[in-house]
Amino acid sequence: MAAPAPQQGQTVMVAVDESECSRRALEWALRNLAPTLAPPLLLLTVQPLVPLGYVSAASFGTPLGTVPPVAPELIKSMQDQQRELTQALLSKAKAICAEHGVPVETIVEVGDPKEMICEAAEKKNVDLLVLGSHSRGPIQRLFLGSVSNYCVHHCKCPVLVVKNQG
Repeated sequence: MAAPAPQQGQTVMVAVDESECSRRALEWALRNLAPTLAPPLLLLTVQPLVPLGYVSAASFGTPLGTVPPVAPELIKSMQDQQRELTQALLSKAKAICAEHGVPVETIVEVGDPKEMICEAAEKKNVDLLVLGSHSRGPIQRLFLGSVSNYCVHHCKCPVLVVKNQG
Protein backbone atom coordinates (compact mmCIF):
# COMPACT_ATOMS: atom_id res chain seq x y z
CA MET A 1 0.00 0.00 0.00
CA ALA A 2 1.37 3.40 -0.94
CA ALA A 3 1.98 5.95 1.78
CA PRO A 4 -0.50 8.82 1.91
CA ALA A 5 1.29 11.81 0.41
CA PRO A 6 0.29 15.10 1.95
CA GLN A 7 -1.28 17.67 -0.32
CA GLN A 8 0.72 20.68 -1.46
CA GLY A 9 1.71 22.96 1.41
CA GLN A 10 0.94 20.75 4.37
CA THR A 11 2.85 20.80 7.65
CA VAL A 12 5.01 17.72 8.18
CA MET A 13 6.87 16.80 11.37
CA VAL A 14 9.61 14.19 11.57
CA ALA A 15 10.47 12.81 15.00
CA VAL A 16 14.21 12.13 15.25
CA ASP A 17 16.46 10.41 17.75
CA GLU A 18 19.95 8.94 17.57
CA SER A 19 18.81 5.71 15.89
CA GLU A 20 19.49 4.56 12.34
CA CYS A 21 15.74 4.03 11.78
CA SER A 22 15.12 7.66 12.67
CA ARG A 23 17.69 8.80 10.10
CA ARG A 24 16.03 6.54 7.49
CA ALA A 25 12.63 8.05 8.27
CA LEU A 26 14.01 11.57 7.83
CA GLU A 27 15.66 10.68 4.53
CA TRP A 28 12.48 8.94 3.33
CA ALA A 29 10.46 12.06 4.11
CA LEU A 30 12.95 14.27 2.29
CA ARG A 31 13.02 12.04 -0.80
CA ASN A 32 9.29 11.49 -1.00
CA LEU A 33 7.61 14.53 0.50
CA ALA A 34 9.93 17.49 -0.13
CA PRO A 35 7.95 18.90 -3.08
CA THR A 36 4.71 18.95 -1.07
CA LEU A 37 6.03 20.42 2.19
CA ALA A 38 4.92 23.72 3.61
CA PRO A 39 8.28 25.11 4.71
CA PRO A 40 9.74 24.59 7.16
CA LEU A 41 9.90 20.86 7.82
CA LEU A 42 9.48 20.38 11.57
CA LEU A 43 12.18 18.27 13.26
CA LEU A 44 11.27 17.10 16.75
CA THR A 45 13.44 15.36 19.30
CA VAL A 46 12.51 14.46 22.86
CA GLN A 47 14.92 14.42 25.79
CA PRO A 48 14.15 12.02 28.63
CA LEU A 49 13.30 13.63 31.96
CA VAL A 50 16.10 12.03 33.99
CA PRO A 51 18.71 9.53 32.84
CA LEU A 52 17.76 7.02 35.52
CA GLY A 53 20.88 4.92 35.04
CA TYR A 54 23.07 7.71 36.43
CA VAL A 55 20.82 8.32 39.41
CA SER A 56 20.72 4.57 40.14
CA ALA A 57 24.50 4.42 39.95
CA ALA A 58 24.70 7.34 42.36
CA SER A 59 22.64 5.36 44.87
CA PHE A 60 25.02 2.38 44.91
CA GLY A 61 25.81 1.42 48.50
CA THR A 62 22.92 3.28 50.16
CA PRO A 63 20.55 1.36 52.42
CA LEU A 64 17.55 -0.13 50.63
CA GLY A 65 14.51 2.14 50.71
CA THR A 66 16.44 5.36 51.17
CA VAL A 67 16.87 8.00 48.53
CA PRO A 68 20.45 9.20 48.34
CA PRO A 69 21.11 12.88 47.88
CA VAL A 70 22.09 13.64 44.32
CA ALA A 71 24.65 16.38 44.03
CA PRO A 72 23.40 19.41 42.09
CA GLU A 73 26.65 19.29 40.10
CA LEU A 74 25.77 15.77 38.90
CA ILE A 75 22.31 16.87 37.79
CA LYS A 76 23.68 19.96 36.02
CA SER A 77 26.37 17.85 34.34
CA MET A 78 23.76 15.36 33.11
CA GLN A 79 21.56 18.18 31.79
CA ASP A 80 24.51 19.82 30.02
CA GLN A 81 25.52 16.52 28.45
CA GLN A 82 21.94 15.85 27.32
CA ARG A 83 21.75 19.34 25.78
CA GLU A 84 25.02 18.76 23.89
CA LEU A 85 23.84 15.38 22.58
CA THR A 86 20.54 16.91 21.49
CA GLN A 87 22.26 19.76 19.66
CA ALA A 88 24.61 17.31 17.91
CA LEU A 89 21.64 15.17 16.83
CA LEU A 90 19.74 18.19 15.51
CA SER A 91 22.84 19.49 13.71
CA LYS A 92 23.17 16.18 11.85
CA ALA A 93 19.46 16.18 10.97
CA LYS A 94 19.60 19.81 9.77
CA ALA A 95 22.63 18.98 7.60
CA ILE A 96 20.71 16.12 5.96
CA CYS A 97 17.81 18.52 5.27
CA ALA A 98 20.17 21.15 3.89
CA GLU A 99 21.53 18.59 1.40
CA HIS A 100 17.96 18.32 0.07
CA GLY A 101 17.43 22.09 0.14
CA VAL A 102 14.67 21.81 2.74
CA PRO A 103 14.41 24.50 5.44
CA VAL A 104 13.72 23.21 8.94
CA GLU A 105 12.45 24.30 12.32
CA THR A 106 13.75 22.29 15.27
CA ILE A 107 11.70 21.50 18.34
CA VAL A 108 13.06 20.02 21.57
CA GLU A 109 10.67 18.64 24.16
CA VAL A 110 11.43 16.99 27.49
CA GLY A 111 9.49 14.00 28.79
CA ASP A 112 8.18 10.64 27.63
CA PRO A 113 8.88 10.50 23.86
CA LYS A 114 5.60 8.90 22.80
CA GLU A 115 3.48 11.39 24.73
CA MET A 116 5.57 14.42 23.81
CA ILE A 117 5.55 13.54 20.10
CA CYS A 118 1.74 13.42 20.06
CA GLU A 119 1.47 16.64 22.08
CA ALA A 120 3.92 18.49 19.82
CA ALA A 121 2.12 17.29 16.68
CA GLU A 122 -1.17 18.60 18.02
CA LYS A 123 0.34 21.88 19.30
CA LYS A 124 1.97 22.56 15.90
CA ASN A 125 -1.20 21.51 14.03
CA VAL A 126 0.76 18.96 12.00
CA ASP A 127 -0.85 17.42 8.92
CA LEU A 128 1.47 14.38 8.85
CA LEU A 129 3.84 12.90 11.44
CA VAL A 130 6.72 10.77 10.14
CA LEU A 131 8.77 8.51 12.38
CA GLY A 132 10.90 5.42 12.15
CA SER A 133 10.19 1.97 13.51
CA HIS A 134 12.80 0.29 15.67
CA SER A 135 11.43 -3.09 14.51
CA ARG A 136 11.44 -4.56 17.99
CA GLY A 137 10.12 -8.03 18.50
CA PRO A 138 6.96 -8.75 20.50
CA ILE A 139 8.84 -9.33 23.77
CA GLN A 140 10.78 -6.05 23.55
CA ARG A 141 7.59 -4.18 22.65
CA LEU A 142 5.87 -5.73 25.68
CA PHE A 143 8.50 -4.41 28.09
CA LEU A 144 9.71 -1.27 26.33
CA GLY A 145 6.57 -0.23 24.51
CA SER A 146 6.53 1.09 21.00
CA VAL A 147 6.69 4.80 20.34
CA SER A 148 5.47 4.35 16.77
CA ASN A 149 2.55 2.15 17.86
CA TYR A 150 1.56 4.64 20.54
CA CYS A 151 1.69 7.53 18.08
CA VAL A 152 -0.36 5.65 15.47
CA HIS A 153 -3.09 5.11 18.06
CA HIS A 154 -2.97 8.43 19.94
CA CYS A 155 -1.94 11.20 17.52
CA LYS A 156 -4.78 13.21 16.06
CA CYS A 157 -3.02 13.56 12.70
CA PRO A 158 -2.05 10.83 10.21
CA VAL A 159 1.15 9.00 11.17
CA LEU A 160 3.52 7.49 8.64
CA VAL A 161 5.90 4.85 10.06
CA VAL A 162 8.99 4.18 7.97
CA LYS A 163 9.91 0.55 8.58
CA ASN A 164 13.41 -0.83 8.57
CA GLN A 165 14.08 -2.36 5.15
CA GLY A 166 16.55 -4.96 6.42
